[in-house]
Amino acid sequence: MKNDTADNLMHNESPDGPFSHHNIDILKFPLLISVPHAGRVYPQELMDNLAVPAAHLLRLEDRYADRLVSAAIDSGFPTIIAHRPRAWIDLNRNRAEIDADMVDGLTASQLPTPSRKVRGGLGVIPSRLHGVGNLWRKKWQWDDVSRRLDSCHEPYHRSIRQITEQMRLKFGCAILLDIHSMPPLEEEHGQADIVIGDRFGRSAGSRYSELALAFFEKSGVKARLNHPYAGGYILERHSNVDKDIHALQLEVDRSAYLDVDFREPSTHLPIMADHIVNLAARLVDQINNQFLLAAE
Repeated sequence: MKNDTADNLMHNESPDGPFSHHNIDILKFPLLISVPHAGRVYPQELMDNLAVPAAHLLRLEDRYADRLVSAAIDSGFPTIIAHRPRAWIDLNRNRAEIDADMVDGLTASQLPTPSRKVRGGLGVIPSRLHGVGNLWRKKWQWDDVSRRLDSCHEPYHRSIRQITEQMRLKFGCAILLDIHSMPPLEEEHGQADIVIGDRFGRSAGSRYSELALAFFEKSGVKARLNHPYAGGYILERHSNVDKDIHALQLEVDRSAYLDVDFREPSTHLPIMADHIVNLAARLVDQINNQFLLAAE
């Protein structure tokens, strides 16, 4: 393991499991928050196989995105937060999005045609980073990869499905709010503090996306819809608009809540956390009003 400045930013002590739940015993709201990429618990097995300085793995993190939902958790919103890092398992990818060249015991013929993300090195287990190269010294064994998928990936998605279905049965509707962070947008994409994704209307009713846009604009937060981030696998898998299960992705500019090095929270983090909990409350109000009108 290389000794570099990232060592003290990565935690090797495992929590009780690969993810944690909050406020799910009694569902008070028809809205579930998901934070899949903020994990900072790096298994020693991963660190021992690194072919690059550990600092490069921070590029894969949605650094401290879990703290963006702290106010929402305190307010009682159901939340699921991943603890394993994206370098270990990317929960926002299909489990079949694997680079076969990175795995011993698996061939390309056993997998679907590689997606653009896989070809770019960002499959369900990242294989390389642009400008850095291959991440791993040795190939991963297929048995080990399969174990990660079965112990981390599937349980996370099974939990989302079960909770949103319980919400739908209890409230008549459910919203999944998937929280991510992004580097500051390049000028060609236009300035934005937050990008809202609804897969171009496929993962959520327009009333929810439009409400989110209007809320952020009124709050002085620059927001865009679907450009350049429209939402990924989590939205694709768990949304079902016909059954009133909606899903939105929020990509938050890291400069809006982290320090200049994008490594530690800044004094602006509580402000952004308040925006997120307030948006969650507005979305719930929209659901409540919708079903109140339907009952009249």
